[in-house]
Amino acid sequence: MNLSAGDAGNAGGAGDGRDTGEPHAYRSGELRIEVRRTGPVRIVSLTGELDRDSADGLRTALAGLPEEGLARILVDLAELSFCDSTGLNILLRARQEAEPAGVRLELAGPRPVVVRLLAVTGADTVLRIHPDVAVALAAGNDPPSPAGPDATGPGGPDDPGPTARERP
Repeated sequence: MNLSAGDAGNAGGAGDGRDTGEPHAYRSGELRIEVRRTGPVRIVSLTGELDRDSADGLRTALAGLPEEGLARILVDLAELSFCDSTGLNILLRARQEAEPAGVRLELAGPRPVVVRLLAVTGADTVLRIHPDVAVALAAGNDPPSPAGPDATGPGGPDDPGPTARERP
């Protein structure tokens, strides 16, 4: 189902607490967003470019807390080709808004250009980052590990290291 960003909240399924498993997709500028629910996890998959012009769609997809039975919001970045400071700020703000409701916001599968943005800004120290959605879902509701050599994501055992990251 394709909706405008403004209609996303009225789509049902992902935002209404029901675990339908049905994905809800919509476009906002150069960003395609798919929202689905798997048990206690809302998965928000991003495809394209996340910037000032497409940010409203992500704000809409991340809104709606508290949601009955929701433990985590997993933002799948595997198909995100670009993210600017506006997109990063939305992710960080959503994390802050989710925490009081007992919901963790986590990231999965960022491409090297996004990994670099997270590392340069220090966001990788406050956001739990998984190599992909499958690993994130397998991690379940384990408490996040601290950043460092044992952490998942940049700097952790799943991190390919600086040689695999894109350079400016």
